[in-house]
Amino acid sequence: MNHYEAINDVLVNLFNEILDLEERALITPEYKDISVNDMHIIDAVGIREQKNMSSVARVLGVTVGTLTIAMNNLVKKGYVHRVRSQKDRRVVLISLSEKGEKAYYHHKDFHEKMVLAVLRDLNAEETEVLTKALVKLQKFFRSYQG
Repeated sequence: MNHYEAINDVLVNLFNEILDLEERALITPEYKDISVNDMHIIDAVGIREQKNMSSVARVLGVTVGTLTIAMNNLVKKGYVHRVRSQKDRRVVLISLSEKGEKAYYHHKDFHEKMVLAVLRDLNAEETEVLTKALVKLQKFFRSYQG
């Protein structure tokens, strides 16, 4: 297999393989009531400060309406708190509950293990080359118009 074929094979299969592995790693008995998509929403909310719905929707690349539906479920399940801003009652602020923070760290731990597994056997030069290649790939995906 030449380099083109190897890269094509990796790119075609890697996305689905990561999603499958991520689902198996994240949706443990403790988190069986939420999806990987919910975990990504929890990650976008983060643990530092309250955020408004628009900023979280922008990070996720979804509409506020779409996020609202998912957020309703996460609030019901106890992962997220939702309050009105004291400064502007039209603004809804969201933050993670203690349960949500546990899920956040569970998700973060998976990603940390994944990245460390990739970097483990690479030297500094290989790490630099891989990083540059992945950044270029990301730029392509973000700019691709079809």
